[in-house]
Amino acid sequence: MPAAVEERVAEYARTWKERGIRAWAEGWWEMPLTVGDQIGRIIGAPPGSTVMHQNVAVAEAIVVSCFRPVDPQRNRVVYEEGNFPSVRYLYQAQPDLDVVVVPDDEAIVDAIDERTLLVPVTHVLFKTAEIQDVEAIVRRAHEVGAHVVLDAYQSAGIVPLDVAALDVDFAVGGSVKWLCGGPGNGWLYVRPDLAAVLEPTFMGWQAHARPFGFEPELEYADGAARFLTGTPNVPALYAATAGYDLIEEIGVDRIRAGSVRQTELLIHLLDAAGFQVGSPRDPSRRGGTVTVRTPEFEAVHKELAERQILCDFRPDAGLRLGPHYYNTDDELRFAVDQITDIVETGAYERHLGAAARF
Repeated sequence: MPAAVEERVAEYARTWKERGIRAWAEGWWEMPLTVGDQIGRIIGAPPGSTVMHQNVAVAEAIVVSCFRPVDPQRNRVVYEEGNFPSVRYLYQAQPDLDVVVVPDDEAIVDAIDERTLLVPVTHVLFKTAEIQDVEAIVRRAHEVGAHVVLDAYQSAGIVPLDVAALDVDFAVGGSVKWLCGGPGNGWLYVRPDLAAVLEPTFMGWQAHARPFGFEPELEYADGAARFLTGTPNVPALYAATAGYDLIEEIGVDRIRAGSVRQTELLIHLLDAAGFQVGSPRDPSRRGGTVTVRTPEFEAVHKELAERQILCDFRPDAGLRLGPHYYNTDDELRFAVDQITDIVETGAYERHLGAAARF
C-alpha cells in the first residue's frame, strides 16, 4: 500500500464529514472519469476514453452488453486456455455465445473467422507471465470485423502498454496488482470511435446524457461516459490515485527495465538452486512475474507466509514471485534462500493438506 493511501482515505472521510452532499458537485461525481484519465495516461489511452468500475467482470459485462441482441451469424468468442477464470466464466454464462477455447495466442489467430464477435485476450497470462502477441490477434480480428477486448490486469503498470497504438477495441484491467491502487478499482477503455456509436445495455443513471435531469427515457451520454453504470465507488477511487501517482512519477519504462533485470536475477537464482522455472526466459515474452515449481508448492507458500515472505501460487503452475519497483535484490536473494531451506529441510511438510484461501 502506498503511504499516501492512508491520507487519501482520510481526505475522503473529512470531505464527507465537512461537505456532505455538496461533495458530489465538488468532484465526487466526475471521479470515474477523472481517475479513468489517469489510468489512460498509464496505458496510452487518449483523454476521455477510460472509465472506472468495480472490477474486470463488470467492465467486460458492459462490453458484452453492447452487442445485444447477438447476431446468430456472428456469435463466436475466441480466447486462450490461459485466460483468467473470471473472464472465462462471464463468457461461458452467455447462452447465445459460442465459446471457442484454444491453446495459445497463435491458435487464437488461426481460430478467428467471420463468425467471431469478440476476442477477450490476456496481455500477460496470469499463471506463467507470458506476454501474448496482441498485434497479430488485433490484425486478424479486424480483418474479419471482430472486436478485441484486451485484459491488461497483469501488465498495466509494469509492462509498457499503448492501447491506442495497438488499436484494441476495448481494454480492461484492475488495480490490485502492479498499479498498487487497491480493490474496487477496475477500469474500461473504449476506442473513441466505438464509444461514439455503441450502446451498452448494461448501464445506469451515470451513463445518461443528463443524469440529474432524472428523465424517464434513456439518452446516452457522449463518449466513454455512456459506459458507466450507477453511483460510483468514491472511497475506492480516493485510495487508488496514490498508486497511480507513483507509477506516473517513476514511469512504466523505468519500472519495466528494473523488472526485467530483477526477474532475470530470480531466474538465475532459481536455476542455481535447482528449481524448475515456468515463466518465459525470453524477457520480451515475460511479464513481471516468475513462476517456479517446488515440491508441494501450496505448502511451501504457507511456510513462506509464516516467514513473512509474501508471494502467491496458482494451481498447476507453482509459486509466483513478483518483484516490483520497491523490492531490493537482497530481498530476492533472501526469498530464494528461504524457498531452498524450506524444501531441503522439509519445513513445508507440516502444512500438507492445509487448504489455502489465498
